[in-house]
Amino acid sequence: MGFFGHLFRLARVGWVLARHDAFPPPEDEASLPLSARAGLGLAKVIATKSHGNGKLSAALAELGPSYVKLGQFLATRPDIVGPARAAELRTLQDRLPPFAMAMARQMVKANLGRDADEIFTTFGPPVAAASIAQVHRATTQDGRDVAVKILRPGIEQRFARDLSDFFFAARLIERMSAPARRLRPVDATETLAQSVKLEMDLRMEASAIKEMAANVADDPGFRVPKVEWQLTARQVLTTDWIEATPLSDMAALQAQGLDLNRLADTVIQSFLRHAIRDGFFHADMHQGNLFADRQGNLIAVDFGIMGRLNPKERLFLAEILHGFIIRDYARVAQVHFDAGYVPASQDPAVFAQALRAIGEPIMDRPAHEISMARLLTQLFEVTGQFDMTTQPQLLLLQKTMVVVEGVARMLNPHFNMWSASEPVVRDWIEKKLGPLGQIEGAAEGAASLGRLFTTLPEMLGQAQAATHMLADMATAGGIRLDKETTEALAAAQARHSRAGRYALIAGAAALIAIALTLIF
Repeated sequence: MGFFGHLFRLARVGWVLARHDAFPPPEDEASLPLSARAGLGLAKVIATKSHGNGKLSAALAELGPSYVKLGQFLATRPDIVGPARAAELRTLQDRLPPFAMAMARQMVKANLGRDADEIFTTFGPPVAAASIAQVHRATTQDGRDVAVKILRPGIEQRFARDLSDFFFAARLIERMSAPARRLRPVDATETLAQSVKLEMDLRMEASAIKEMAANVADDPGFRVPKVEWQLTARQVLTTDWIEATPLSDMAALQAQGLDLNRLADTVIQSFLRHAIRDGFFHADMHQGNLFADRQGNLIAVDFGIMGRLNPKERLFLAEILHGFIIRDYARVAQVHFDAGYVPASQDPAVFAQALRAIGEPIMDRPAHEISMARLLTQLFEVTGQFDMTTQPQLLLLQKTMVVVEGVARMLNPHFNMWSASEPVVRDWIEKKLGPLGQIEGAAEGAASLGRLFTTLPEMLGQAQAATHMLADMATAGGIRLDKETTEALAAAQARHSRAGRYALIAGAAALIAIALTLIF
C-alpha cells in the first residue's frame, strides 16, 4: 500500500498545479522534452481548474510545507520566475494562514508546563506564520517583550510523509535516468531529511542561535536574537523581541532612509564570513528571515536550517571564489580536482577553459545585465560534460549562495556579487595561506600526530584481533552458502527486479509533470 500511496500523492502534485493553473505558459513548455510536454498536456486535460487563478503560491501552500520551502527559494529569483511571480511567492515566507490561538496556548502549556497567562502578562495573536511554525509577541512577567515561536501541530508527521514521497521519487528517478543518477537525488533528499529533523526540535535552533551569537560577536552590521532558555522547549522557542523591518518590505526600508546598497553588501559578506571563517552558516537566508534595524544592522531570525563546512571544504570554497575574483581559472580548476569534485580522468586544462567560458561573461558587469537562469544552465551543462557528481554536503551551501545573491539583488538591482565578496574572501585567504596561517596549520598537524601516537597501541591490538579472527574463519573452511540459500536469494532478486519494472511504468506517469514544472 505504501507504493501506491507514493504514486497517489505524487500524482496529486500534478493535479493541484493544474487545478490552480500554475503550470508554465505554452512558450516555456516548448523547451521541455517531448515526454514532459505530454505529461503536462495530460495533467491539464484531466484536472478540473476550479481555481484557475494561475497562483503558484496557492498551489504550493495547498501541497504542504515541503513545497512551500521550494516557493520560498523561487521568491528570491525574479530573473528566473519573473518579477510578478517572485512577488507572489514572497507571501509564502511569513504570511501563511496561522493556526488557532487555542492550539498555540495548548502547545505552550504542553511544552513549558504552565498556562501562557501564567508565564506571560500578554500573549498576542500570531504576527508571522510560516510553513513550520508561527510567531507570537508576548511580554514576560518582568516586563520584557519576547518572540514566542511555536511549531505547527502535526508538522512532524506531515514532513515525514512528504520526505517519504521524495525518497520514493528520488529512487525512481535514479533508476529511470542515468544522467539524473549523477546528481544523486537520493543523497540530496537525505541531506534535506537531516536538516528537517533538526528544524523540528526548537531546542536545536536555540543552540544554533547561541553558537552563531558567539561567532558574530565582533562582526560589523550583523546580530542575532538572544535566547530565553527558561522559556524554550522542543516545540516552543522564546527569544527577545526584535524591533526591525523585514527585508521583504522594500517600501518601509526606503522610507527609513536606509542605505540599501550597503545592506546588500552586508548580506553577502556576512554569509561568507559565517561559511568560510566559521564553517557554520544560516542556510535559510531569504528576505522573510532577514531584518534591518534603524541603524542599518542586519538581523537574522529562524535558525532552523543551518549548514556546516569542515576546514577543507571552507578552504576549497574560499580558493574557488578567490580564483574567480582574480580570474585564475587554472587554480579554480585545480581546486576542483584536489577536492575530488571532478574525476581524475578529466583534463584540468580543459576544465579551466570551460570555467573561463562561464566566468568571463559575468565579470565587471552589473547584476541586472546577467541572466542567472542562463548561468545556472551553463553550470549544469559543465557538470555533465565533465562527469561531475553532486556533492550532498555542499547542497545547503549552494542553495544558500543563490538565495542570498537574490536577496542582495532585490536590495540593489546593480549589485555585483564578486566585488562585494572580494574583501571577505581575500582577507581569509591571506590569513590562512599567509605566514600566520602556515604556522597555525603546522601546529594543528603536530597535535593530530600526537593524538595518532597515543592511539597507536589500541589500533595495533584491534588489527591483531582481526587477523586472528580471519585465520580462524579460514581454518574452519570460511563462510559458505548452501544451494537452498542461493536459490532463495536469486528468487528475491527476481521479485525485486519485477517490482522495479512495475515501479518504472507506474511511476513515470505520476512524476513526469511534477519535477520540471516546479523548476520552470
